[in-house]
Amino acid sequence: MSERILVVGSGLVGTGIARRLAAGQPVTLASRRPPSVPPEEYGARWAALDATDATACRRLLDHLRPGGVVLVHGPSDVTWCEAHPEEARAAHVGVAETFAALARDARIVMISTDNVFDGGSADNTESAAVSPANAYGRAKAEAERALLASAARAVALRVSLVYGHEPADAGKWLNFFAACAHRLRHGEPVEAPDDHWTTPVLLDDVAEVTTALLRVGHPLPPVLHLGGPDRLTRAAWATVIARELGAPAGLVTPVPRALTRYASRPVNACLGSELLATLPATEGITVRGVREGARLLAPAFAGTPAV
Repeated sequence: MSERILVVGSGLVGTGIARRLAAGQPVTLASRRPPSVPPEEYGARWAALDATDATACRRLLDHLRPGGVVLVHGPSDVTWCEAHPEEARAAHVGVAETFAALARDARIVMISTDNVFDGGSADNTESAAVSPANAYGRAKAEAERALLASAARAVALRVSLVYGHEPADAGKWLNFFAACAHRLRHGEPVEAPDDHWTTPVLLDDVAEVTTALLRVGHPLPPVLHLGGPDRLTRAAWATVIARELGAPAGLVTPVPRALTRYASRPVNACLGSELLATLPATEGITVRGVREGARLLAPAFAGTPAV
């Protein structure tokens, strides 16, 4: 596949997807500020873009004429969105509306979230009724509707908690795995909720599934779910991380969700899929569990001494 791909959003997920795509086709990563790792280092390019500016989006799309677009846009800090609901909605919904109107013939994959559910079920599949848990979930659910109503080839890929390597000095709130790993490797304690369940999914697996969906020529279901095979609490997950990194499991202290920054998350931030394993494009993809994910990521954190 040699058609151009535009990835909007240069955070952990957007960068991971761009890296994977750049191995096989021209990729442009677009964001307001340059990514910490220049995309040229892995074969992509960067374009400055305020995705809330429809005119700027039109100019970039007219220039690139991409066959595929990945939307990883808008604020994803659930706590921030809860405090700024209107700003969160404007960013998520506005950008979805813009690309639905301007790139309606492209294959669009929008990365969505498990927060479109209220947490009442331990296994939300594609057929489950949406009931957003918080401001972030409401913004994403509305963005899904806006995109799917106008872009015939669009897919909303709801993804559970994504994790991967990030440096300690990334200058942002780190994903849960990276935050735990850096602290544990320094012998520092980690407090994690024991009443907040999730189905974590490795960044590399998100990138592989997204790439496969972009390369499909035939119609796809409008909504797909991607969660990891393990359902566990953040406290249990932190214990797995400690063991795989060779740190004492006793450094992990279980605490109530209500006392942490995860208080506004649904109790069950979990996703299951009735469809992903049945699609020819994705049936051969193995989504890895948290222990294998931790083993794969451990060498990336070896620069800091283990306890």
